Amino acid sequence: MQAVRIALVGDFSPDVLAHRAINESMRLVGNGMRVESQWLHTSTLQPAHAFDSFHGLWCVPGSPYANTDGALRAIEWARSRNIPFLGTCGGFQHAVLEFVRHVLGRNEAAHAELDSSASFPVIAPLACALVEKSERILPTGRGRFARWYGSAPRMEGFHCSFGLNAACESVLENNGLEVVARGENGEVRAIELAQHPFFIGTLFQPERSALRGELHPLVHAFLEAAAQRQ
Repeated sequence: MQAVRIALVGDFSPDVLAHRAINESMRLVGNGMRVESQWLHTSTLQPAHAFDSFHGLWCVPGSPYANTDGALRAIEWARSRNIPFLGTCGGFQHAVLEFVRHVLGRNEAAHAELDSSASFPVIAPLACALVEKSERILPTGRGRFARWYGSAPRMEGFHCSFGLNAACESVLENNGLEVVARGENGEVRAIELAQHPFFIGTLFQPERSALRGELHPLVHAFLEAAAQRQ
């Protein structure tokens, strides 16, 4: 059986818990699926970089990345070619940024962690930082997210201080990027791109389930989508 090839876009560090958890997630895959994952440091992602040998792309935590434009190009490749995509934590943030810039044409859209004086910070500081904290996640019922995640609330772990700027949420309405989960305070915690086979971004880190010996249902669904793409 040909292996399902997954690109892990991000700047790997053994000191980042989420990175260790992602590697463990790859080891927990069952059901006869063979997965080959490859870490791609963003500093290596040049304009001509080819991703065509991969069946899925996971943009991982650990931002700011060494090369923001490289990460955005990788996300654009997955989005525009219907390649299964999962973005967690920093990957969620950059998936939103890529969509607002390249689909909605708002080139001034910025990430406040990179530009604190930006006029249109689509990614901004959270009302309450979620660094090594857990929160109850509430699916909104929109999109197909609940099919993969489950419709019941779940506790999820975080390591982030930035998320979707609440003042910019209206920009996404009726433009194809659905809000599919929120935190208990109403802030956006997950998005899904409509009309795409699998394009999910979560501010939380579902990969952390692997540290308990469990493959998170979203990670499993992402890998299944990549296998179908194969």
